[in-house]
Amino acid sequence: MLGDASEAAADSFDDRRVDLTSFEKDLTVADWATKYRVGDVVQGPWFQRPIDTISPTKTIGKGRTNLTLGEPDILQVDAATPYASLSYRPTTAGGPFVSVHFEPAAYGITTVGTYVIAFLLEAASPVALVAGGYAGGGTLSGTGNKTLSGRQTVSVVLGGVPANGKVNAMIQQASPGGSWTWYSTSIEYPPLLIQI
Repeated sequence: MLGDASEAAADSFDDRRVDLTSFEKDLTVADWATKYRVGDVVQGPWFQRPIDTISPTKTIGKGRTNLTLGEPDILQVDAATPYASLSYRPTTAGGPFVSVHFEPAAYGITTVGTYVIAFLLEAASPVALVAGGYAGGGTLSGTGNKTLSGRQTVSVVLGGVPANGKVNAMIQQASPGGSWTWYSTSIEYPPLLIQI
């Protein structure tokens, strides 16, 4: 009987379409204008779309760009909107996580750059997460403790990354709490700011 109820709940979640463009962003253009100096982020080239997007159905990008999922409860690639569901349990890695590695040179990038690695996440009730990463000799911002509630984008900014760097960003649940869902992670340049 319990199995039937669990299957019905999973089926209704798997049929649910999620508008990934509707997620609340944690970094707005106004944030960029006030938190970052123009000289810190003006490094081209500039594109409106992501450099790449890693998702449950696209786990490998160019070069060493790839996904690592640590201890997911479910990885559902045939859902209407593919997802990985995670919930806390102690592991040798400290708790469940989503990590995306990125190799700029594999995308033809030849200069030092600043990149935003943005995770599209969802939680029905508040969940405590930790954001971190490695910038390959560059700088990290947007790291540390985060509280996820509802549909949100959680971003880690990697600044001053060498073109031949092999960098990463990750989100990890390091303490007990509710479950959370990961849909995708985009790798982007910061927005273009013009100082007048």
